[in-house]
Amino acid sequence: MMKIGIPDDYADVVRTLPSFAKMSGHAVSIWTDAVADIDGLVERFRDVEALLLLRERTPISAALVARLPGLKLITISGPYPNIDVAACTAHGIAVCSSVNRASMATPELTWGLIMSAMRHIPSEVAGLKGGAWQRRIGRVLHGRRLGIYGFGRIGKVVAGYGRAFGMSVLVWSRERGRAEAQVQGFDIATSPDELFAHADVLSIHLRLTPETRACITRADLARMQPGSLFVNTSRAELVAPGALVEALQAGRPGAAAVDVFEHEPVLGARDPLLALPNALCTPHLGFVALDQLDDYFSDQFDRVLAFERGQPIDVINPAVLGKSGVGA
Repeated sequence: MMKIGIPDDYADVVRTLPSFAKMSGHAVSIWTDAVADIDGLVERFRDVEALLLLRERTPISAALVARLPGLKLITISGPYPNIDVAACTAHGIAVCSSVNRASMATPELTWGLIMSAMRHIPSEVAGLKGGAWQRRIGRVLHGRRLGIYGFGRIGKVVAGYGRAFGMSVLVWSRERGRAEAQVQGFDIATSPDELFAHADVLSIHLRLTPETRACITRADLARMQPGSLFVNTSRAELVAPGALVEALQAGRPGAAAVDVFEHEPVLGARDPLLALPNALCTPHLGFVALDQLDDYFSDQFDRVLAFERGQPIDVINPAVLGKSGVGA
């Protein structure tokens, strides 16, 4: 049986998941803290043969895999921008991933942030517990315009929530996404500029790629209205560094609700967004619901078992199969 490593389980929850029973009999090492430097990661993963990643929390670079000769398998759920797949292939390491399961956790959290920000729920709860009563009065969503930037799997769900709440929905996405949105009866923006300028609530649902990195600029945010809400549960790196803090300080948009940060985990409140009164922030909770995590790790454990049987599944670099016994 392979030696298993699971990093970045901040809440120490993996061993409590029902699917963890699939790893019975395996030597499983779980780390609940974050390590950034390569030397620390090499020491941590020295004896690991199968590395199970909790999304993109740990960067798997060429320099790292070159120093892990015992590593045979890396598995991750969803996108893998943190993995140097070419380097893994060169070192005979199989990389497995898929997006077979629909994620409801992230769109649900997105809507929770929107509701919380629009009605000032967190501050009102804190105020009530502190002895105050009705300090800030919020606004309803019904009749307002929801902007959706990126009409993929999550963007589609959030757009549906907006429609259910009586909002008009304005979409900007790639050509295929715009076509799908139009078929579903949503309004299509003529450009990103129109989306930023006319949305009362603007929710970002883009994948982080070299093309989308920092694609949201200071100028984009400056087009938003003083009473608007900017929502990001995708990736912080989609926004130009420092742009959101500056925009909130300038009052356009009027508020933000974010679940993602440029450097994670954020410990000791060391992020300037956390100091702003018009920013509602959560610690990247989007996909970390218990049932969602159980689905993710169930798939990951299945990949380990299949690899051990010599019948690997979900391999994204099949060129490694058969090399020096990989997957055999």
